[in-house]
Amino acid sequence: MPHDRSSTASDAGAADVSYGPVTGDGRASEHLKRVPEPRALRERIRNAVVELTAGLDKSRPLARREMESHARTLLASLDSSESFLGWTMVAMASAFWRDQVAAVPYNRRLLLLPRCLRNEEVCPAETNELGLLCQDCGSCELSGLRAEAQQKGYKVMIAEGSPTVMKIILGGYVDALLGVACLDVLERTLDKILLAGIPSMAVPLLTSGCRDTTVDLDWIHRMIDTPHRTAKTQTRSYVHLMRCAAQMFEPDELDRLMPRVRSGPWLSETNGEGLDAIEPIACTEAIAYDFLASGGKHSRPFITLAVYDALSGDGGTRSDGPRHVANIPDAVKRTALAIETFHKASLVHDDIEDDDSSRYGRPTLHRKYGTPTAINVGDYLIGLGYRMVVGQPDELAPDVAADLLAQFAGAHTRLCEGQGAELLWRDARQKRLSPLDALKIYALKTAPAFEAALLAGIRLAGPVEPYRDAAVKFSRHLGVAYQIINDLDNWQDNQPNKTGRGTDLLGGRPTVLWALAMQGLGEEDRRELTSLVGNACTEEEKIVRAGELYDRADAFRQASALIAKHHQRARAAADQVESEPLRRLLHFLADAILDRRPLSVSETA
Repeated sequence: MPHDRSSTASDAGAADVSYGPVTGDGRASEHLKRVPEPRALRERIRNAVVELTAGLDKSRPLARREMESHARTLLASLDSSESFLGWTMVAMASAFWRDQVAAVPYNRRLLLLPRCLRNEEVCPAETNELGLLCQDCGSCELSGLRAEAQQKGYKVMIAEGSPTVMKIILGGYVDALLGVACLDVLERTLDKILLAGIPSMAVPLLTSGCRDTTVDLDWIHRMIDTPHRTAKTQTRSYVHLMRCAAQMFEPDELDRLMPRVRSGPWLSETNGEGLDAIEPIACTEAIAYDFLASGGKHSRPFITLAVYDALSGDGGTRSDGPRHVANIPDAVKRTALAIETFHKASLVHDDIEDDDSSRYGRPTLHRKYGTPTAINVGDYLIGLGYRMVVGQPDELAPDVAADLLAQFAGAHTRLCEGQGAELLWRDARQKRLSPLDALKIYALKTAPAFEAALLAGIRLAGPVEPYRDAAVKFSRHLGVAYQIINDLDNWQDNQPNKTGRGTDLLGGRPTVLWALAMQGLGEEDRRELTSLVGNACTEEEKIVRAGELYDRADAFRQASALIAKHHQRARAAADQVESEPLRRLLHFLADAILDRRPLSVSETA
């Protein structure tokens, strides 16, 4: 399935090309992130937010666009500045979810506190992957807040935006998240969590910059004191289905759903001996299983599970969702696993073709085991995916299995056509590429996997034809916009799946940014941009200069506009679906994957 250079939006360093949210007219949105001053104004806005959210429909999560619209209307009614929009949206999300947070027992809540509240000059605490290991020295407010929360039964982490947080949630350890952070961190960390339906509340810091930070301390105490009580309305949530998708890749569950043929151990269980401790004929299987479980967002398996659930009673999104999710047939889970094996196979081959050095924070397979072994593992994963479908004749009717195989085969060939076009362009001397050609490549490379995941879930639940047209259109627009987001993210430093900024440019890969720049620059600038791929200057010099040329051509803003356009078209395709649960799911997918505010260059080094 598609070659995925996915990453999450994050701040670049001060000397780098940096991105921030922008408004609908393309302006950078730092001017929308002011904290209201004085405190009386904050209280006035928050009280108005509480009154407004009391009348909202709480049966489903609020999309960002809805929240922003409500916040703008509220600020206008208070004759308050637009610059408080970000702060008001955080307050609105907290008020919206307060009843759902209250319905979660204290011992199932996670409190996230920021490290910047510590007294850095005297703090003796060390840090690890879970954040700051507070020593309760009493030199700052963190110790008291931590003790107060833990006394009630909370789990507490002193960390901001840690990837571990989502793992804790998807692992089923907590059911509500309460956080304290600056507005930027809250935007990045809570956006997807809130949209997915994970009850969350937050108190924004009054200042940012990680030093001399201040906060409305009594608001944090009141948030921690949120009483445990039954919610009047249960908000639908996809978190139970997300957990199901993630847990399928835990070693024990993966071995249950996809029993090994060679019975080799997990590489992590070989006491450091690695492949030397495994029978040679079992090595390929061991590497493949280890890579399957090593990382990724598992978005495609989630789509298949969620589509099946939406068309089979929609029980997984209700308050008793865990019971319904537990009853999803293994045949559905195995089909969802098959889609991920195809995707992981494409990543192995993609890393070889691009000679990338890391994937999921680890060396790529071809760097670790050599290119021939990596190619073989990728091929094995493809075969494994098809075996998952045809290997369960008692659970899948022959006509269902045949339809699934046809869908997967079609997606696979289109992916190869898109990747082939990219490779031919990369190796060609002529580097001209139109934006339309770039988008055609994206439609072939990325959209087929979303389409396969959607149609597989539909077929497992019943006939496809009533939904095919809308699903194909939706997948095309989702895939194209998704790949453009990855192109923009490739210009940021903090990328969880790969290392380095601007690697698409350095690797000579065709992107819509390149195409937009070639379209918008004059002939002399186009020659310079083309020469950057192969000239002798340093990688950092190439990236900085290319960023300046992309900015001059307005490529970043235009790419952001394309994301917004395809997002809108994906939602329009979803509107064609008659099934309300499936339509709601498609809207959720479009917003969860694409409804980050468009990215735009705010400064270039």
